[in-house]
Amino acid sequence: MKRRNQGKILCDEGVVRVNGTVVKASKEIKVGDVVEIDTVNRFLKFRIEEVPSRKTVSKKKAKELISVLEDRRKSISDIIDLI
Repeated sequence: MKRRNQGKILCDEGVVRVNGTVVKASKEIKVGDVVEIDTVNRFLKFRIEEVPSRKTVSKKKAKELISVLEDRRKSISDIIDLI
């Protein structure tokens, strides 16, 4: 997320899972955790490789903190199936 508030909103909506469990924004993330974000039009699954010691990190460093396991856009038929 570009902003912490975006992550909180997604957690409040129940679309964020850590190790298979729906979590609140206050969940402490650890190295090795698998995070899934399942929104209406996208599914993203990644593993935490490193937790930064500071709250802010550069874009370059941010890419090194996770390993993307799955990243797919949902098709219109996937979206219709949800309705």
